[in-house]
Amino acid sequence: MDKFSFLNAAHTAFFADLYEQYQQSPDSVEPSWRAFFQGYDFGSDNYGLEGEIVEGVSTQIPEHVQKEFQVVRLIDGYRMRGHLFTKTNPVRARRTYQPTLEIENFGLNANDLDTVFNAGDILGIGVKTLREIIVHLEKIYCSSIGIEYMYLRNPEVIAWWQEQLNKNDNQPNFSAETKKYILSKLNQAVTFENFLQTKYVGQKRFSLEGGESLIPAISNVLFYAVEKHGVKECVLGMAHRGRLSTLVNIFRKPVNELFSEFDGKDFEDADIDGDVKYHLGLTLDKTYQNGKNIKMNLVPNPSHLETVAPVAEGITRAKIDSDYEGDDSKILPIIVHGDAAIAGQGIAYEVAQMSQLSGYKTGGTVHIVVNNQIGFTTNYLDARSSTYCTDVAKVTLSPVMHVNADDAEAVVHAVEMALEYRMRYKKDVYIDLLGYRKYGHNEGDEPRFTQPKLYKEIAKHANPFKIYADKLIAENTIDQAYVDKIIADFKDTLESEYTKSKKAKSSKVREFMQERWKDFERQGVEEMLQSEDTTYAKEKLESISKVVSTVPEGVKFLRKAERILAGREKMVFETDTLDWGMAETLAYGSLLEEGFDVRISGQDVERGTFSHRHAILRDEISEERINLLNTNPENKGEMYIYNSFLSEYGVLGFDYGYAMANPNTLTIWEAQFGDFSNGAQIIFDQYLSAAEDKWKAQNGIVVLLPHGYEGQGSEHSSARIERYLQLCGDDNMIVADCTTPANMFHLLRRQMKRSYRKPLIVFTPKSLLRHPKAVSSIKELASGKFEEVIDDTINPKNVKKLVFCTGKFYYDLLAEREELGREDIALVRIEQLFPLHLEKIQSVIDKYPNVENYVWAQEEPKNMGAWSHMLQRMDLVKLEVASRPYSSVPAPGSSTRDKRRQRRVIDTVFGNLDKK
Repeated sequence: MDKFSFLNAAHTAFFADLYEQYQQSPDSVEPSWRAFFQGYDFGSDNYGLEGEIVEGVSTQIPEHVQKEFQVVRLIDGYRMRGHLFTKTNPVRARRTYQPTLEIENFGLNANDLDTVFNAGDILGIGVKTLREIIVHLEKIYCSSIGIEYMYLRNPEVIAWWQEQLNKNDNQPNFSAETKKYILSKLNQAVTFENFLQTKYVGQKRFSLEGGESLIPAISNVLFYAVEKHGVKECVLGMAHRGRLSTLVNIFRKPVNELFSEFDGKDFEDADIDGDVKYHLGLTLDKTYQNGKNIKMNLVPNPSHLETVAPVAEGITRAKIDSDYEGDDSKILPIIVHGDAAIAGQGIAYEVAQMSQLSGYKTGGTVHIVVNNQIGFTTNYLDARSSTYCTDVAKVTLSPVMHVNADDAEAVVHAVEMALEYRMRYKKDVYIDLLGYRKYGHNEGDEPRFTQPKLYKEIAKHANPFKIYADKLIAENTIDQAYVDKIIADFKDTLESEYTKSKKAKSSKVREFMQERWKDFERQGVEEMLQSEDTTYAKEKLESISKVVSTVPEGVKFLRKAERILAGREKMVFETDTLDWGMAETLAYGSLLEEGFDVRISGQDVERGTFSHRHAILRDEISEERINLLNTNPENKGEMYIYNSFLSEYGVLGFDYGYAMANPNTLTIWEAQFGDFSNGAQIIFDQYLSAAEDKWKAQNGIVVLLPHGYEGQGSEHSSARIERYLQLCGDDNMIVADCTTPANMFHLLRRQMKRSYRKPLIVFTPKSLLRHPKAVSSIKELASGKFEEVIDDTINPKNVKKLVFCTGKFYYDLLAEREELGREDIALVRIEQLFPLHLEKIQSVIDKYPNVENYVWAQEEPKNMGAWSHMLQRMDLVKLEVASRPYSSVPAPGSSTRDKRRQRRVIDTVFGNLDKK
């Protein structure tokens, strides 16, 4: 007797539904059913349904039950692999994939097409013939939208996607009004590009032609965000392709200003150099016809593709924290990528990885890829190993929709679903907008050199506006007269703006997030050298010290942590010798009391790489994270500190964006070792050092780079001081290398007390964190100020050699001088390397009337460190140099050799003055 005869009596829709549930989450079904499905899968995969018995599954399963399972497998095949067989490529034949979705691959045949199957119930269409089920599946999974979502692992999320896709067979169903709006945005995109091609022949503009449906996509996602979800703000990051169209047709940039930029007119502001037109950003307050508002931010960006992505995320997070009280549903980040860039640039992976981390998440991002199927001149087959350019999405189990960019309604339908997913699940979602690039990488290129066949197809291919207009005419939504009129009206607008632009004598750079920065004036080097009152009452500092050295009631710390707290209390209230960590803590605590927020992120920053900070302590029992600074009842601000994932490029970009959006937060990125910043060099070069001059964008980010030669080899000695000093222009940033805790205290406070913002690079110590001489008194914190130059205390009349130095090397030289008992050498510390306070340096020089030699001493090789900077910038005296010889590496791997080289530099400084 057949042990599975009970299946004859069961409703096949029930076990089809149960089988689908088992496929998504095996543990969610009852054990006996699970065992049956496991055996069924094993048998059908390895022996076929007509083979022998496997794990209790026999050939005597009723045939109609077998067929129902085969239909369920077919449905599952479409869900898993349907995206490989879509009609999403407008100009190329798709690559072929095996196995196909032919019914024979699922144990079915043509004789089954008119058989009725209960499996249709799991698609929400009821009992249907196999033929009807296939038509339904083709519409959902193999039309203009191919979707990848079955790997999401969460059954609830998979069920949600299936519910969305089953609506209207995943086909858009827009009103005539919405269709006309989509057409109007396509018209703006196409007509705008045609106008530029006519008026500015051969000029670079990185046109959107072939991907014009991006404009209705962004426009509609913003409208839905406001109308359906109450979003108040959007942050958009994108590279240069299509940026001009986005600026004009979404962000309403005055077109005459853009035309002035095309004409190459100089900028009206003589204090900035500006940037090319397709890098500029804009902030806009937009009011819809229903009276609802949205603030829109298009982030300025450099040519380095994908770099803007972490910056946009940082801006978004800053606004979540400061403007929306942590409510990420009120702001929407959108990142527009290029297909070659998202596949080829590692920063795309870093941004994906930060998307769900507590210190960096922004409630999910809508990613839109303008897929040209080509990168500069490189075919997509040479541009990636993955199937899709968007396969980075799978790292974070983010759904992906591949959409034919020629099907405007499908594009808008997809972005609407993407937005619904983001708002519901607070996670990233990707849209792969598959189009083409009408011209070369820029309009001066000849693409037929490298893709002749493709560009023959593109040359005869209708644009998305023509395709959609013909569709609407065919369905009687509009007529040709309507099409002609909207084209003519927009052309007239462009012509009017073009005429207006000819009257302008200059171009202008509009400030980004201008309201955010209205209280901060741009300042030059003279103002940067002005002193700032950074004093803070001794009693208040002692009160903060008590807070950070006291275990909160009801909390149990590790014994070692309690000893750290006891040490803090002792250094303030007993020995009055504050170390680096304590001074830094008090700087943050004082700013918090004054109403500033503090954000610190980077690798291991909670404790500190060298175990000096201990900003976060954990309850021994509950493991709750406790930030003692935030327990101060006098605080008006809040401190956020996060250990980052192992990224420099992405995290610095994020924190730069955070500082860009929140000038009243002391935003700090700390490298684990100074040389780790090498991995973020693009952010330093393109944003941090240049943004004010390019985009009028102030930024007060602080970068802490541990630096100092302690025999740890080439990689962990130098923060590459020379690189940052080389980036210094006239007034673009501040570079400091402090030698006392008090000076660090005042430097951090000065950063926030000023009425303007400049990036601050600080070369922080390693061994000095616990050096017995690198200490300060509470009075020096309370009543001092930041000292750009620290003079020596010996008798000036005895000095024959005046040695300038910076950072930890000062203490090495000081120890040598004390050991030798020398009074003829003065050691002057340059605490601020840029801008150099030449007036103060000159006053120090003037104090020493008998000096015969002026020396710059550094522990770095001659071609590194600050030597070349001092040679260029400090022309007050003729400087000699005491340094290691020229080298290709910062330091040797052998500690013995390192000490020997260090010794030679010190000996050079203290050598016989008679031997020139």
